[in-house]
Amino acid sequence: MRRRSIWKDESGAELIEFAIVFPLLLLVMLGIIDFGLLFQRYEVVTNAAREGARVATLPGYADEDVTWRVEQYLDAAGLTDSDRNVTVGALEQVSEGGNCIWVRPVVVTYPHGFSFVGGIASYFGGSITAGELTATAKMRPEIPAFGCP
Repeated sequence: MRRRSIWKDESGAELIEFAIVFPLLLLVMLGIIDFGLLFQRYEVVTNAAREGARVATLPGYADEDVTWRVEQYLDAAGLTDSDRNVTVGALEQVSEGGNCIWVRPVVVTYPHGFSFVGGIASYFGGSITAGELTATAKMRPEIPAFGCP
């Protein structure tokens, strides 16, 4: 009679359920944090490309000035990897509403040695691994549009 009451006792069941669910909750929480950090880096790289494109459109600035501005922006944000790359393209002609405008692209590439949830996600089929964040910004110089040839 006493053994039957021991097996029917449910005290401590919450602790066992918590021990089973806690690692999964921890994995989800760390995944959210990792994705947030990755997204923050992507936004910094995108804004650095915009800053460089803005400098590239101003008269009197050379490609070195554009690169310096992008490097300064990335350094201020704490992205100091030495493998980062800034490419300032040549003027490109774009047809817009019957007129031609010029745009100048700036491409910023930043490597991130970042594995999703410290590599744990690979055991569950996760595919986000280390790679590169790339952002391209094109802005129009402050010159008037003209008729396309």
